[in-house]
Amino acid sequence: MRYQNYTPHAVTVGGVTYQPRGPVARVQAGFSPIIDGVCHQTFGDVEGLPDPQKGARFIVSGLVFAATSRKDVVAPATGHPEVVRNEHGHIVSVPAFIGKEDE
Repeated sequence: MRYQNYTPHAVTVGGVTYQPRGPVARVQAGFSPIIDGVCHQTFGDVEGLPDPQKGARFIVSGLVFAATSRKDVVAPATGHPEVVRNEHGHIVSVPAFIGKEDE
């Protein structure tokens, strides 16, 4: 399987680093008017994700992952208990990707 990174930063999974590639996949967002310092956010279509390609999986952010039903996207498993963090608490590496289950 060939992984292509459509996030804005390098992603390290199990010791392999995937550099960003081309455009960043993003979710369109809209906002309601601000009332008492609070607004509501809505999400729309995913942008910047290429058409499916045989033998390829696309690394995306958790938000993009949640916004699409495509089976060819994965996201870093940032909530996994085996995540490696540096002295500042920033994620250095994740143990795996999360993916969509086959129906």
